Parts: sequence; structure tokens; C-alpha cells
Amino acid sequence: MALLSFTFKKVAIMLRLLWGMVCALSVTALSGQSPLGAWKTIDDETGEAKSYVEIYESSGKLFGKVARLLKSAPDKKCEKCPDERKGKPLLGMVILENMQYRDGHWQSGRILDPEKGKWYTCKLWLKEGDSDVLVVRGYLGPFYRTQYWYRVPAEKK
Repeated sequence: MALLSFTFKKVAIMLRLLWGMVCALSVTALSGQSPLGAWKTIDDETGEAKSYVEIYESSGKLFGKVARLLKSAPDKKCEKCPDERKGKPLLGMVILENMQYRDGHWQSGRILDPEKGKWYTCKLWLKEGDSDVLVVRGYLGPFYRTQYWYRVPAEKK
């Protein structure tokens, strides 16, 4: 009888360890599948890195704010921005709003192009086969423009 209870305890411990490893691997796998975090944006015209945008979640929706300017002075203001953003610093400005996950994409929100001062409806998703590339598509009616943003490694933030 003592041998049976000793074996049962060993099995229970092994199952707990196995479950812990499965959970840890799941979290690791999912962390690379999320658009949360810092992304390097690229200037459409020059091809140069332009800024870092920090994507975060609030109330089940995604938002993005300018976390770092790479080409411009850190005190650069948004001169063409509409509404209360006009004349405000780009650094810290929320430029991606209310993105909801549906049908495999984050969508139904909007994105601001501070250079043009215009809002566009938006859809974003991780590039198939490369979770370090975020596909960002802004729409104006039936027309759209696609950008590729690149995940910023934690040590470079």
C-alpha cells in the first residue's frame, strides 16, 4: 500500500511539472503572435526608419502612440493634425485608435497620418510566417496604402 501511494505522488508531481511546462511554452509561443509592443515605422518616401509606435491594449481594443522619433526632433509638433492634436507634440501622441480583433485581423479602428493630418480607417495583422512584421493598412474609401512595421527588440526600446 505504501508503494502505491508513493507512486501516485510521483505521478501527480510529474503531471504538475508537465502542465507547468505546457503553460510556459504556450505563453512563449503566443507572445510572438501579438501586435502588442514597440514597432519601427518606415517612411514611405525615403525608406528610412521614422519612429517607434508602442501598441497597447485598453478595454479589449488596441491603441498605438508615438514612443520615439527617429528622424525628427523630439519636440516636433503636429502642425497638420485635426482636432485637439493640432500643435501638440508627436511624441506620446495616440495615432492608432479602437482596433478590434475580428476575422483574423485587428480592424474597425483608425490611424492618423500626422504628416498629412488625416485619419484613415485601418486594418492590421501580423505577416504570415513572420510575427516580427506588422502589416498596417489605412483605407480612404476603396483606396488603401499598406505599410510594414518591424518589431523592436526589447533591448533597443
